[in-house]
Amino acid sequence: QVPLVESGGGLVQPGGSLRLSCEASRFTFSLYAMRWYRQAPGKERELVAGISSGSITNYADSVKGRFTISRDNSKYMVYLDMNSLKPEDTAVYYCNAVRFSTDTQYWGQGTQVTVSS
Repeated sequence: QVPLVESGGGLVQPGGSLRLSCEASRFTFSLYAMRWYRQAPGKERELVAGISSGSITNYADSVKGRFTISRDNSKYMVYLDMNSLKPEDTAVYYCNAVRFSTDTQYWGQGTQVTVSS
């Protein structure tokens, strides 16, 4: 079983909403900061949102006020609630876990989000 598995991607119309989920396993989830990245065709992977082990959040300017990251340590889950979606949000979204003290990180396989009418 891979350490991170994303789900929830799909096709949505502009202005719509989606919730991405990432299930973690095989590591001590509560000790890791969790992040969502995305990569659009022909572009570099970019950080979308992060949540620390202490649940402090940060967001890219392009998604502030529209996306919300959250975590449930009891379920080993991290979520990305995406509202007011725009065509430019179209990308493959990746879940990332990082523990800075041990320089350890894991990546999920990605989930496609397409915003189009």
